[in-house]
Amino acid sequence: MDETTDPVAVTPAEQSSELLGYPPDARLLIVNCDDFGMYPAINAAVIESIEEGIASSCSLMVPCPAASQAMELLGRRPQIPFGIHLTLVCDMPGIRWGPMASREQVPSLLDPAGALFPPTPAARAALLGQARLDEIELEFRAQIDAVALAGLTPTHLDFHCLADGGRNDILDLTVALAAEYGLSVRVWLEPGHQRMRQRGLPVTDNEFLDSFSLDIEGKAARYAQMLRDLPAGLNEWAVHPGLGDEESRGIDDGWAVRRTDYEFLTSPQARDVLQQEDITVIDYRTIQQVWSRNASCR
Repeated sequence: MDETTDPVAVTPAEQSSELLGYPPDARLLIVNCDDFGMYPAINAAVIESIEEGIASSCSLMVPCPAASQAMELLGRRPQIPFGIHLTLVCDMPGIRWGPMASREQVPSLLDPAGALFPPTPAARAALLGQARLDEIELEFRAQIDAVALAGLTPTHLDFHCLADGGRNDILDLTVALAAEYGLSVRVWLEPGHQRMRQRGLPVTDNEFLDSFSLDIEGKAARYAQMLRDLPAGLNEWAVHPGLGDEESRGIDDGWAVRRTDYEFLTSPQARDVLQQEDITVIDYRTIQQVWSRNASCR
C-alpha cells in the first residue's frame, strides 16, 4: 500500500479540543483501558472500569489468549467504544501468544526461536531493526480483519509497548490503515504528533499518561491531584486495570499496577473529582469522526 502523504499543511487550532467542537477552555479526558483481551482478570476489570467507573473506552489485543472472550463481551455491549491495541510483541512469558498471520508470512517479526519478541529495550531494538514494513502491514491487517470478522467496529488504532509504532514508517502505515478503515490513531510522540496537528487531525494537547509510569504507593491520591490539575484541551490516560487476583499474581509481574488502577477507576472518589472539576470524559468516537472527515477530503 502507498505510504501516507501529507496534504497541504493547515494551521492547527490552538487545541485539538477545538477541532472536536469544544471551547478553548474545555478540559477533555480520554480514559482508555489498554490490554483488553490479555487474560480474563483484565477483561473483567476493564468492563467494570467502563460500566461502573470513569473509564471511557478500551483497546483490544487481538492475538492474546483471552481476546475471544473480550470480543464476546464487546459483542454483548455495543455501547462500549474500543480500539485495536496493535501487537507486535509478547510480554507475558506465562501466557505466550504469536502473530495472527502465519509465521511463514511474517518471519521478520519473529525472534530466532520463531516467537514474538519481548518488549525489553534490546528486544524492541532488534525487532524494529529487522521488521519489514510489508510484513507489519500483513500482521496489522490480520488483527484488524479479525475484529471485523467478529462483527465488531473499532474506533481507533494504538500500539502495545511500541509508542507510536516505534518507527516513523510504522506510524505512517498505521495512519494510512486508519484512513482506509475509517478509524483514528493514538499519536503522542514527536515528530508524528506535530505532523497530525498540521493535517488538522486531533491528537492529545497535553502530556500523555501511561499508568505504568506512576508509583503504586499513593497512586489514588496522585490520580485525584492529576484530575484537579488537568489542563485545558484534549488529554489522554492509558490505564491498565486488572483484578489482581491469585491467577493474575501468578502470571503478571504488573498485577499491582493493574489492581491499583482498577481500584481508583471504580472508586467514588474518581467520579466525585471529575464532577467537582467539571472535566468532560470522552472517547475516540468523537476523534474518529474528525479523522474520517479529514481522510475523505484528501
